[in-house]
Amino acid sequence: MALTAADMKKIASLARIRQPEAALEPLAKEISGILDWIEQLGEVDTDGVEPMTSAVAMKMTMREDVVTEGGDPWRVLSNAPRTDRSFFVVPKVVE
Repeated sequence: MALTAADMKKIASLARIRQPEAALEPLAKEISGILDWIEQLGEVDTDGVEPMTSAVAMKMTMREDVVTEGGDPWRVLSNAPRTDRSFFVVPKVVE
């Protein structure tokens, strides 16, 4: 996938990263190379390969599935900067 300097300018704008015009073309070539390498990974035959979480075979330790009364939400929320009833209040991140 070949990126242009105009593509890099748009990406930098979206990421809110200021880049000088002279740096856009070399950066586009570098990121294009990375994207080409990622596309090569898609060509690897992974049929029959089980997903893994570690390079070392490990057995997942299980805990008992026991119903409890739960924690104390008010104690947990006492550290929150803002709360509303029994919820954390956070800034809106999706428009």
